[in-house]
Amino acid sequence: MTTQAELKHKKLFLLDMDGTIYIDNTLFDKTLDFLDYIKSVGGKYIFITNNSSKSVNDYIDKLQRMSIDVDLTNFLTSSQATAVFLQEKYPNKKIYVLGTESLKTEFKNANIKVTDKYEEDIDLLVAGFDTELVYQKLYDACVLLLTKDVDFIATNPDLVCPTSFGSIPDCGSICRMLETATGRAPFYVGKPNPMMIDMAIKKSGFTKDETLVIGDRIYTDIASGLNAGVDAALVLSGETKLEDLKNFSQKPDFIFKDIGELLSVLLSSN
Repeated sequence: MTTQAELKHKKLFLLDMDGTIYIDNTLFDKTLDFLDYIKSVGGKYIFITNNSSKSVNDYIDKLQRMSIDVDLTNFLTSSQATAVFLQEKYPNKKIYVLGTESLKTEFKNANIKVTDKYEEDIDLLVAGFDTELVYQKLYDACVLLLTKDVDFIATNPDLVCPTSFGSIPDCGSICRMLETATGRAPFYVGKPNPMMIDMAIKKSGFTKDETLVIGDRIYTDIASGLNAGVDAALVLSGETKLEDLKNFSQKPDFIFKDIGELLSVLLSSN
């Protein structure tokens, strides 16, 4: 078990965004100081998000507006991870995308054949966090799952996405609707699947021992870190509350009130 004092050896910080560093367009206090600390110790921060409604360029624009210093190397999204998965497992297949225009663009940029119209030659259904959802997409998805021999993939299992007023349905909730209607459940690419964590570590050059996953959800953020064999820190600034821990078999290595408290511990350890 890693102690708080040993946190000073961490160099790669894999951060969730929604509920971890901001809510909606409001940045949490001390977030910029925390990111400055990482740079000051020669580390790297990569934002690991299950939110597949936005492209990486969308996120770069959003975080830069919040005065966060980021570029393409600071992100790994479930959209990107799903694109890699599709390239490896389903090359040259036509894919029906139940998702946003940003998600479709992400796939197209990876030379993946996509459509959002029902066609006879569709090979695969991929669902994401679709903030542009219309009923026709659900209808088409049900037709595919019930009448065609297509695999069912989803970007992430999150049931809700946090907002300033509470929560809204995320990809996991959309997929539950489809599962209720068809009896078909998807394979989820995003967290808690360790794939994104492993991809981020590989491209960073740091080791697992130097890595810390930080997020506000046990069943996605924390589970992905533990499943990948790296330390995970839960922040209580988003979905998970302290009393929720009893409902999960996987426990975080660390628990902090928010990113500011983690920063205080890191500074006191140096």
